[in-house]
Amino acid sequence: MNDFPRTIVGGASLSRLIIGTNWFLGYSHMSKAKNTFIKDYQTTKNIADILTVFMNAGVDTVMGMPETILRDAIAEAQDRTGRTAKLVLTPHFNITAGGPPENDPPHMFDRCKAMGATLCMPHQCVTDRLIDRMDNRIRDIDKYTTMIRERGMIPGLSTHMPETINIADDTDADVETYIQIYNAAGFLMQVEADWVMRCISNARKPVMTIKPLAAGRLLPPVGLAFVWNTIRNQDMVTIGTTTPDEAREIIDISLDFLNRRLPDNELQTTRSKQSLIVEPV
Repeated sequence: MNDFPRTIVGGASLSRLIIGTNWFLGYSHMSKAKNTFIKDYQTTKNIADILTVFMNAGVDTVMGMPETILRDAIAEAQDRTGRTAKLVLTPHFNITAGGPPENDPPHMFDRCKAMGATLCMPHQCVTDRLIDRMDNRIRDIDKYTTMIRERGMIPGLSTHMPETINIADDTDADVETYIQIYNAAGFLMQVEADWVMRCISNARKPVMTIKPLAAGRLLPPVGLAFVWNTIRNQDMVTIGTTTPDEAREIIDISLDFLNRRLPDNELQTTRSKQSLIVEPV
């Protein structure tokens, strides 16, 4: 089997390319119509087909939510490939009283453990509500990371706020990695890309970057060139795909950039580009 470059997070070996799941679960960041298309199109088999391409290339780390369709697709891909996925789950849960009991932290962490999560990283919608900029702390973080560790999972944080990394490092929060938005378009980023670049490069722990193509707003060679060439060897890139062919393209382009090669992927052809075609000598 091939092996994509890897890194170590909290003692666990993860592929540096991480399989994103927004394009499996219906979160397009485009429109309701696009979300509906994804949900109608993606079946357990279709998702397993994509996961199989990634896992056969040594990309065995999957990031997502504790959803049944994802669990079943991972199981099918594992059966096909003989490889075990490393699952990074980003649950959301009640942080104040009065929410649904099934969303209380112990229940949600139990659910992540039952699904086989290697890492459990509270989602941005939780993390960024806990950030206290005035006192430079993350409220109750030790309570949640303790519960995660008690269940044998590795804790981390998912955030859209670049200062979260600084605060967690400064306060020695018990987390082993961070999820941070990072793309050349600045899509959904709270400050300029060069500031986020600096935050990532100064982080004490490996960083999982997300949305490298700005949710489809950047071409793969453009978005991937930026992230792979501006992160550290211990950092990771998370990307979602809709089809097996897209997965193959992402793997090939990523390996080209990691090996300092210009991608040789087949370009889109239209009538207007005929004059650009150069026949090989």
